[in-house]
Amino acid sequence: MSYEHPLAYLIGIEGAALLRAFTGEHDREFVEARLAEIRALLADEDLAHGVEVTQLDPRDGYARWAAAYDSGENAAFADEPHLAAILDAIPPGRALDAACGTGRLTRLLVERGHHVVAVDGSPEMLSHAKADSTLVADLHELPVDDGSQDLVLCGLALSHVPDLTPVIAEFARVLAPGGHLVLSDVHPEQVQRGSIPSVRTVDGAPARVRTNHHRVGDYLRAFFAADLAPVSCQEPKPASTTPRHVPGGGPWDLWPWSLNGLVPDALAAAAKDVPAMLIWHCRKTG
Repeated sequence: MSYEHPLAYLIGIEGAALLRAFTGEHDREFVEARLAEIRALLADEDLAHGVEVTQLDPRDGYARWAAAYDSGENAAFADEPHLAAILDAIPPGRALDAACGTGRLTRLLVERGHHVVAVDGSPEMLSHAKADSTLVADLHELPVDDGSQDLVLCGLALSHVPDLTPVIAEFARVLAPGGHLVLSDVHPEQVQRGSIPSVRTVDGAPARVRTNHHRVGDYLRAFFAADLAPVSCQEPKPASTTPRHVPGGGPWDLWPWSLNGLVPDALAAAAKDVPAMLIWHCRKTG
């Protein structure tokens, strides 16, 4: 169980902006405006109450999310053009879509002529996927033979595993020599700022899918340990940082994005040049 308070988020954004001012990016007027805004936020009775939030295991969380996963707007799906560009340069072959979810990336593989096995830990998510073969499986124990895959693709999943090393090692196990590993996930900077999936429990209580903060160096150490050589690392920025205005910050389901409209200047300063996604392309050397 965690405790989410709107002021904790908003003052955190103000603090990030003030730290950038402290290191020379903004002037006295900006600092004084931020301090005045913090005082006003603290005095706002609409922001006085927090919410107890259940932390769900990823399998349970995605089971709850499966029916609505492909509906609405998900900024994390902005990884698709970057992944498509990488996949365009990889010849068709045997491909594994690991943690395929509803199959949004399986489609990219099928369109490029790959023979695809799609696996996911959530039967509810997997029921929406379309591939040559679909299997319920954990990323720590993939149901394919050693060296049997030319390509492993994994999108928006690794922030949900507590330790990257065994999962990356499992990806390397199933790759043929010279095979490709292509990964995408929400950037750790965004995870730290609250970019964590929200769902409701069976009882309707607020819940988040348990998410971990993996640094770029954590990925590199896992790659090197598994004889995977990085080919490229992309850190694309958000298409837009303009916050949506929601009076009073909106209901919990829209946090933290609905809160951003309360502090647009602080958000612009705090979010400047902060990447949205982390996208890797590696090749197996061993």
